[in-house]
Amino acid sequence: MSALDGLVIHRQTAAQQVANGLASRILSGAFAAGAPLRESAIAAELGVARNTVREAVRILELSGLVRHEVNRGAVVISPTPERVEALYAARERLETAAAARPASPDHIAKLRSAYQRLEQAASTHEPAQIVEVDLEFHSAIVGMLDSSRLDIFYTELMVELRFYLMVLSVEDREFERPQDLLVEHKDILDAIESGDSGKAVEAVRSHIVRNAARVAQIVAARGDGSGDSGAAAR
Repeated sequence: MSALDGLVIHRQTAAQQVANGLASRILSGAFAAGAPLRESAIAAELGVARNTVREAVRILELSGLVRHEVNRGAVVISPTPERVEALYAARERLETAAAARPASPDHIAKLRSAYQRLEQAASTHEPAQIVEVDLEFHSAIVGMLDSSRLDIFYTELMVELRFYLMVLSVEDREFERPQDLLVEHKDILDAIESGDSGKAVEAVRSHIVRNAARVAQIVAARGDGSGDSGAAAR
């Protein structure tokens, strides 16, 4: 057995790197909801070709963080309760379908590991870190479907989910009382480990439904959103 067995090299194009960077800025609030993404300004600021930025923006459109508007071009999404409902409906169907399946020992091990990382992240009280590991836990649930295509689809959903989970974490200051989050995820883990598919599905569904309702409430209260856009957005 080679010491390099299992090592995977992930190569990213310049466009993907720019897309990742822009996504991070959007999620952090550096770009206001509805702000246009000026390709020429972004290209000049980052020192890359405009075509690279154009491709990065296309990637963000596919992820749901950016949409195209007539006469304005690419703009950052303006969160709405309807978008939240559609996103969380897709999430619920995937995760409950996974929870309904018998979990293998490997699936259980991955879920346990993800939960342990969530415990560690919770102790940091850092919203971004908690959200990231929270999504890893739910990715492990979807992984129980044993479908690489569905894993990829969920990864795409996660880009927009990350945005809403950050909104929820900061607005409700969940990071200051992570025990509530841990209890909900432990309930899901225990239900899946028990082998009771009905209990597992209900634990997953109730968690997602509560989460979606609160995020929709926050988004509705915010209206079109607010915040300062970065220089490249102007």
